Amino acid sequence: QVQVVESGGGLVQAGGSLRLSCTASGLTFDRYIMAWFRQAPGKEREGVACINWSGTITYYADSVKGRFTISRDNAKNTLYLQMNSLKKEDTAMYYCAADLSCSSSSGTYGSPNYWGQGTQVTVSS
Repeated sequence: QVQVVESGGGLVQAGGSLRLSCTASGLTFDRYIMAWFRQAPGKEREGVACINWSGTITYYADSVKGRFTISRDNAKNTLYLQMNSLKKEDTAMYYCAADLSCSSSSGTYGSPNYWGQGTQVTVSS
């Protein structure tokens, strides 16, 4: 049984930093593209960043480019999202996703086969 579990969310002031982690079990982690999504209240879920199986190719939404960094440690079956210079508009539930496609040329994400339960990030002004 596949389990995807996020951690690291919390309350932070604008300009601050947080690091999200996502641990996946029950799947061959290093075979899959991984991604972070987020959903703010009243808005649709959006892709934030994705990373290929080896960690050598990454893609970011324009809204987070230069501030967020996605990375992975395949030996630990763990995905990370380092979030710096946080803004109030980054407030959302953040979800880890596994086994999907993402295209840097079109900026689109395929539907993941596996989702975590989410971790809340709240940025105060």
